Amino acid sequence: MAIRSATMNVMIGAAKKAARGLVRDFGELENLQVSKKGPSDFVSAADIRAEQVIKAELMKARPKFSFMMEESGTEEREDTKRRWIVDPLDGTTNFLHGIPHFAISMALEEFDEITAALVYNPVLDELYTAEKGGGAFMNDRRLRVSGRRELSDSLFATGIPFQGKGGHARFVTQLAAVMAKTSGVRRIGAAALDLAYVASGRVDGYWEEGLSPWDCAAGILLVREAGGYVTTPDEVGNPVHKGNVVAANTHLHPQLMELIRTTKEAEAVQGA
Repeated sequence: MAIRSATMNVMIGAAKKAARGLVRDFGELENLQVSKKGPSDFVSAADIRAEQVIKAELMKARPKFSFMMEESGTEEREDTKRRWIVDPLDGTTNFLHGIPHFAISMALEEFDEITAALVYNPVLDELYTAEKGGGAFMNDRRLRVSGRRELSDSLFATGIPFQGKGGHARFVTQLAAVMAKTSGVRRIGAAALDLAYVASGRVDGYWEEGLSPWDCAAGILLVREAGGYVTTPDEVGNPVHKGNVVAANTHLHPQLMELIRTTKEAEAVQGA
């Protein structure tokens, strides 16, 4: 049973309140699929409404804390050393297409360190939480990363760069390298849930580049508190703010890193 701090209880309350609106809006999407513009605008509105609810609840409990939010951006308040990092709807494209795989992602950063994390899939009612030094949980069940040691037995998650994002050729090279050595790769469509799935052992590892802090901040703490290892691909800098993430258990992490490094070395040779 997780022993929750007052701060975590505030985060859970905010997430559950916002989730009610998201689930209601998700149910309304069926009526909008006939219009290309309609669903996109609708999802934007759902995003914004959820963020407003979360922000109001967090400000009510911790009025001095600053914010970094996907929709409304960064807001420095009285306490600039503590800030909420929030994505009110991670997996927007899934949401837009009626796929029930999306989440609220929320983290508290204190003095440049993530100290509390929450990822909530309201459709499945799966609530992932972690506090620094206190372990990771899903609906009060303690989480541990998988114990697999061999790439050939392991399942990995990733994110595929889409239209408007760079790095397509590099990703294809990385994917080919990982596919050749593992039992499979999944592109599920929500970075926060990918990392939560690493923490829970549903997938054995995850890599992605070009993320924003609100995509990965909560998930990174979940993996670490579940006994996993998270770095940037070159092991330089903070993956939360670098946006390039490699996560796995301690046995698989160096092996996944080697596959990704191999693709970078190939790129360097080709560019020479």
